Amino acid sequence: MLAVFINVFAVVLGSGVGLLLGRKPSEKLKSLVMVSAGLVTLLIGMQMAWKDQRILYLVLSVLVGGLIGSALDIEGKILRIGDRLQRLVPFETGGKDFAQGFLTSSVLFCVGAMSILGSFQAGAEGKMDIILVKSVMDGFMAFLLTGALGIGVGFSALSILVYQGSLTLLAVWVKPWVDLHPLVLAEVSGIGGIMVMMISLNLLELKKIPTGNFLPGLVLAVLFVLADPWLAPLTGSP
Repeated sequence: MLAVFINVFAVVLGSGVGLLLGRKPSEKLKSLVMVSAGLVTLLIGMQMAWKDQRILYLVLSVLVGGLIGSALDIEGKILRIGDRLQRLVPFETGGKDFAQGFLTSSVLFCVGAMSILGSFQAGAEGKMDIILVKSVMDGFMAFLLTGALGIGVGFSALSILVYQGSLTLLAVWVKPWVDLHPLVLAEVSGIGGIMVMMISLNLLELKKIPTGNFLPGLVLAVLFVLADPWLAPLTGSP
């Protein structure tokens, strides 16, 4: 669990520095930070999505996952969690920005393959290489996002603690399953990359996309991989 705590600390530290330096930023500075965070996020998303190996699974995961998430209103529920967390903060932060910051950063920090592989490596092998690299990246992004979206970004450390902590504790049981299905990481990275690119479009204010509603796509990607032995011959995949 040490690796998870390091990741949590990096996000809290990055967010704290961003909050300290970015308190009451001018509109010009806030716009600059939003564009910077948006462009960096876009690059990360493209790199993740490029790892996808089954384009049909990716398309179906995004489409069907989005329909399921919209029906369940997952984004709305996550935003309401952010609103509840905002009430715990003893000073005014702007409720809407708080919830959006919590949602945006939670998705960004948790959907990547690095979260799965890093937690797996830390729990099963006792190595922290991947999580340490991820922690540096997350800390930097937390700094940028906090300047644009506020202290809600820092509270996404709770999402990291729950999500990556659970994966790390379950790594002993997950290890043989992941070894048999390396395609899982590629497909999760692909759908995660698409979601990260959605975040970048939101930050750049090019298109408002309810990113949280696409979270079921991650589960669908795993299910498609499990069915790959039967689906691959039908789709002509290698």
